[in-house]
Amino acid sequence: MKQAASLAGIHKPISCHTLQHSFTTHLLEEGYDIRTVQELLGHKDVSTTMIYTHVLKKGGMAVRSPLDTV
Repeated sequence: MKQAASLAGIHKPISCHTLQHSFTTHLLEEGYDIRTVQELLGHKDVSTTMIYTHVLKKGGMAVRSPLDTV
């Protein structure tokens, strides 16, 4: 991990958990539902997965109408 971070020009401390956090954040930003993400991460309780939603400061404007995809 340290070597990969160095090669990528990342100078912050990172770990495998950093990759999990990034993966989860991207899934939620892309609109995956919390239950699907919970299952992918293997969390028994959805409240554990909900911790990742703090980064999604989108508010009500993030809600998309089904017509937006037509």
